[in-house]
Amino acid sequence: MEKNIIIYLACICFLFVIGRIFILPIKTILKLVVNSILGGVLIYIINLIGGIYNFHIGLNFVTAIGIGLLGIPGAILLIVLKLLIN
Repeated sequence: MEKNIIIYLACICFLFVIGRIFILPIKTILKLVVNSILGGVLIYIINLIGGIYNFHIGLNFVTAIGIGLLGIPGAILLIVLKLLIN
């Protein structure tokens, strides 16, 4: 009976340590996903406003992650690149 209690406590400690190791990368990945979704929304808003001036940025995985990583400067970078290419 005492061995079972020790095994249960060891498993709980093991799960706690593993959880602490993986919680930081999960937070980072979750933050990247949320920022990418917000980046996609920002591109959509840019396309709505830019539609008046015949300006469009493609909404895809790469552009959404680019804005997700860089934030507002990433959106400005995409706008400048679009203006330079056209």
